[in-house]
Amino acid sequence: MRYVDCMATGTLVPITQYLTTSYHPDREYVDGEVLERNVGEKDHSLLQTELALYLGSLRKALGIWVLVEQRLQVSADRCRIPDVCVGSGVLPDEQVFTQPPFLCVEILSKDDRMSEMQERIDDYLRFGVSCVWVINPRNRRGWIYTSDGMTEAKDGLLRTQNPEITVPLAEIFAPLVE
Repeated sequence: MRYVDCMATGTLVPITQYLTTSYHPDREYVDGEVLERNVGEKDHSLLQTELALYLGSLRKALGIWVLVEQRLQVSADRCRIPDVCVGSGVLPDEQVFTQPPFLCVEILSKDDRMSEMQERIDDYLRFGVSCVWVINPRNRRGWIYTSDGMTEAKDGLLRTQNPEITVPLAEIFAPLVE
């Protein structure tokens, strides 16, 4: 595997090259382009950690697995890297997953654009992900996306079904106010 520290966007790269290259930080692959991700801020990192820990505490009881920043090949020409993903049953043996988890979570960074986030959400749903959560650490809000549409978690609870998971936003936002 090759390691690439910096790469200009705009140059088309075959997916085979992307899949055998390690980028620092890791990057997504969309229609031949290797794209940077907005990562690295404290609020984003704290929220990602808290959410992974919370979901990880449910692992054994629900028979789920929880991974952060796992590459997903969502189509023949697209790879996405959700902040957190959750699946059920046996953890896939492949390094880049080609089967969907049931939940992908995206935590907004200050430079994220909603049009780009919507494209990412659409990719997950087309791939077969049942539920996508989008969380904004700045205004402490969360949204739930499914194939039926989007709803804001106005009651402060992010939910999935099958398996049934409920995550209180106040609990995962707590470190941001301490």
